[in-house]
Amino acid sequence: MSRRSLSPLTRAYARNLKALTKATKATLGSGNRIARRVRSAAASQLKPPPGRGDWIAGAALGPAGARRYHLYRPPALELQPGEKLPLMVMLHGCGQTGRDFAVSTRMNRIADRERFLVLYPEQDRLANAQGCWNWYERRSGKADAEAATLMAAIDQVLLLYPADRERVAIAGLSAGASMAALLATRYPARFKAIAMHSGVAPGAAKSPATALGAMRGQHVPPMPATAVGKAMGAAAVFTTLPPLLVLHGDADSVVSASNAVSTATVWAVATGAKPGAARLQQRGKRHPMRITDYTRGGRTAVTLCEIAGLGHAWSGGAASMHFSDAAGPDASKLVWAFAARQFRETAPRS
Repeated sequence: MSRRSLSPLTRAYARNLKALTKATKATLGSGNRIARRVRSAAASQLKPPPGRGDWIAGAALGPAGARRYHLYRPPALELQPGEKLPLMVMLHGCGQTGRDFAVSTRMNRIADRERFLVLYPEQDRLANAQGCWNWYERRSGKADAEAATLMAAIDQVLLLYPADRERVAIAGLSAGASMAALLATRYPARFKAIAMHSGVAPGAAKSPATALGAMRGQHVPPMPATAVGKAMGAAAVFTTLPPLLVLHGDADSVVSASNAVSTATVWAVATGAKPGAARLQQRGKRHPMRITDYTRGGRTAVTLCEIAGLGHAWSGGAASMHFSDAAGPDASKLVWAFAARQFRETAPRS
């Protein structure tokens, strides 16, 4: 039967059938491509990050449920009898995984050289669809439950591996930085140092609504020491809070750079520290930074690093990763140097 002899209705049906077949093939092809991408993404997350050490998977149970983690252990460790290693806890930001954060920060390379363990807890997407730590859910109690669950992960690592509970430091990016601050204020005696990179000032938010304002630089806590201690939920002020390193880019469009000064000021008030003169520092062609130390009794309570031209990204991180700026000062080196100094200064004298 020739095409001319077909009725208009039959020809319309044939056209629609052809279009449907074509669309079905396109949809199936698109679905297959999406499935391949999902499988590839899942496989990449299961693959250990670059490094010669061990990438050990684990999970801890706490008030907020279970949280996965990975522990990085440097290669060929030959420990002396009874020897234990420092532990660096690294909290990723929104939209990241523990593996992403390890690749971006390259903290494992420093661990290889300096001989310490690195713990990468990971937020569950059922707890937060964007993978953010719920640092701001204080009114509901969700933040405290999550902090307690992270402490359970830290305690589990201290129990199972040769980690020194007297030499634990914690660092985080963005939501991870704010959760690190919450942990340090809830459990101040458990950490010898804390580093906040591009985070919100402690005590600036208690709910999702106030968190958005805090990210814009609003809701800064009051300055009197007693009020700051209450807002932060610290066990005490003047004596217990661990030294703090603050890193923030002045071109951050996600978390206002004003949070950096607010964070340093709040921590300084809570510890009775006073700011010294700011100094400028630049290495090669990397972004310059302005550094201000807040001290009390000759000891540094806060170091504030304001980085010129840096957006919402880990300074000096791997160029291939999101939320990572290779042109900035090496934040991982700065974080470890800050923590190592606190370990030395608080070590028992023989």
